[in-house]
Amino acid sequence: MSIKIRKATSGDATFLAQMMLQSSRAGKKDGIFDLIFQTNDNKTIIKALKSLTQTSVKSHCNFNNFLVAELDGKLIGSLCSYEPRISNAESFIQALKEIGCKNDVSEAIEVMSCCDFDLNNRTLMFDFMEELEGFIDVGILKTLMSKSLLTARLKGYRIGQTLVEIGSLETILFYKKLGFKQVQEKECDLYKEKFGRAGQVLLELEF
Repeated sequence: MSIKIRKATSGDATFLAQMMLQSSRAGKKDGIFDLIFQTNDNKTIIKALKSLTQTSVKSHCNFNNFLVAELDGKLIGSLCSYEPRISNAESFIQALKEIGCKNDVSEAIEVMSCCDFDLNNRTLMFDFMEELEGFIDVGILKTLMSKSLLTARLKGYRIGQTLVEIGSLETILFYKKLGFKQVQEKECDLYKEKFGRAGQVLLELEF
């Protein structure tokens, strides 16, 4: 079984949208995109996320930030890496406006920022590390991360970080197996009210 890792293209938009939605919910009924688009309808959210991957504004959801994993021509995994100095809350709001989202997203942004950490702009952030059901433990995510770290080193990065919800023990354990260490934890009442999770954990990897 040979896993191929490549940069995502605009043609991968549907798959990326599915992975982003899956990642944001992480076993919860609602994720941040349910809150932003004010619906739990998968088709509606995926349609919006497809558009969000292709905006001229380079938010963290832009397809250019993604690597994808393929097996026998089938997309099976994703990993996003982005620079927080470029892909931040402001660029995300601009991207939402670009796709015609007229919803009041202030509440969603408040929820996202209530667990804010003091991130170094020269740190590379990782997000949306996901794989299709049925492919767990075949090395997809480890292969995606290895490729992403190699690219990050060539760009001069030496520190990678990711945010994981408190209580997501399997995800935290997986990142720790990849060499990440927990550096900070923040609890937030608003986050718990909306998502039923206490807050977020900041994990960091020096490479």
